[in-house]
Amino acid sequence: MIEAIGLSKFFGDFAAVRDVSFSIPRGQVVAFLGPNGAGKTTTMRLLTGYLAPTSGTARIAGHDMQTDRRAGAAKLGYLPENGPLYMDMTPRGLLEFAAEARGLDKGRRQERIKAVIAQCALETVAGKAIGKLSRGYRQRVGMAQVLLHEPEVLIMDEPTAGLDPNQIREVRQTVRKLAATKTILLSTHILQEVQAVADRVLMINEGRMVFDGTPNELAQGGALDERFAALTAAS
Repeated sequence: MIEAIGLSKFFGDFAAVRDVSFSIPRGQVVAFLGPNGAGKTTTMRLLTGYLAPTSGTARIAGHDMQTDRRAGAAKLGYLPENGPLYMDMTPRGLLEFAAEARGLDKGRRQERIKAVIAQCALETVAGKAIGKLSRGYRQRVGMAQVLLHEPEVLIMDEPTAGLDPNQIREVRQTVRKLAATKTILLSTHILQEVQAVADRVLMINEGRMVFDGTPNELAQGGALDERFAALTAAS
């Protein structure tokens, strides 16, 4: 459902991503790890078609995200870190706007809006201005927008960044529920999230893949933070 085939991205002489390849099958939840500046966000932007690769191919549900981006985007929900929201809009108003922009059938729009408001627990704030909501609620609004068109693939960049422990717990619970029907790739700096939600771990450092395996294989019977440090220092 998510494929990276020899992806590379250069900004001038700087290589943000070098020859990254992996494939994620339907129904798998994958944590994407790496230190700051490792290339996680760039890789995710390449996968979503937001950036064009210098070389290589990104596919979502079999669709090349450079040559067939609209078809791929119809299968994809992308939640960037600190995703942009219209602060003067209400969550309901934003979802109505997004539903129309995505071309959802009029008969289906209100059904889907109602469903994602319930799924993301936004009932009590659906009529309030987004700018007056807490960061946790804003993240839920972003999640609701991502889920609106019922994508098969979710790519989320640091979905719990800046949230308090209770909000982090809520996001993890939502991810676990979504895992029943979605293929999910999420980047994180929080190693506990790997053990909490992920079936598999991909790790990148200095633009190159340095690990692909299960959380238990990453830990090797020890602490995840120690393995993380060893892998990112050695590459």
